Amino acid sequence: MLQTEAQEIPLEGRNKLHRFLKEMPHAANRTLLLDYEGTIADFSRDSGAARSSRRVHNLLNQIRDATKTRLILVTAQRAQDTLRLSGLEQVEIWGCHGLERLRANGNVEVPDLDAGVLQALSRLDKLLTREGLTNFVEHKPAGIAIHSMRVDTHPREIEEKVYGLWAKLPDRRGLSLTRFHNGLEIRANVRNKRDVVRTILGEIGTTAAVAYLGEDQSDEDAFAALQGYGLGVLVRRQYRPTIADVWIRPPEGVIAFLGDWVDACGGA
Repeated sequence: MLQTEAQEIPLEGRNKLHRFLKEMPHAANRTLLLDYEGTIADFSRDSGAARSSRRVHNLLNQIRDATKTRLILVTAQRAQDTLRLSGLEQVEIWGCHGLERLRANGNVEVPDLDAGVLQALSRLDKLLTREGLTNFVEHKPAGIAIHSMRVDTHPREIEEKVYGLWAKLPDRRGLSLTRFHNGLEIRANVRNKRDVVRTILGEIGTTAAVAYLGEDQSDEDAFAALQGYGLGVLVRRQYRPTIADVWIRPPEGVIAFLGDWVDACGGA
């Protein structure tokens, strides 16, 4: 019996998972994409402290080294920050929701950004400073995250200020405001997780065995891009409506899924 079946997976999802793992050994190649925070690492009020468990870390190393699987992390954080936190080597990371691409060889790729978008972000940064929110701000290559859920804060008050500043921006074209587990983020609409999956599918071909594990609402973009080509896996303690094929609970469900991946590929 598959380890992952210990989770409360609906019958349709179990059947898809069965077929996927059964066909995996015969695939031309294998690729596993994983969201980082909330999927393979616990959420943390300090985004610089989210680390995966030793068990998950060891299984990912085994998948990379013993099953001929291309391992890719997808994260809202900076790619280099996730590389440091994950402790993994020779892993590809798409940071900032797909804006940054850190290849396994260490090369970093970032697209050119529209001058108007950069000007708007600069203006927003000055407004946040004027409102006394500097200590809650995290600067990214094409965005600003406001960590309203930090210890000893009043999240509602901080977020109301951010929404007010967002409304004052004279030109918001090319930008979006989204919520994440720790606050709000305003970022450029350059690439998202859907684009990440499409790029990877273009590189590996449609005959590859490919799966994406994620928990955030932004991961729905990745699940959508993967439909008809691979397996989408929602990782959450409580179920929510999703277009993913399978729902598992962390951390046990993730450990079981990774173990099944190893077993299916004969890498145990």
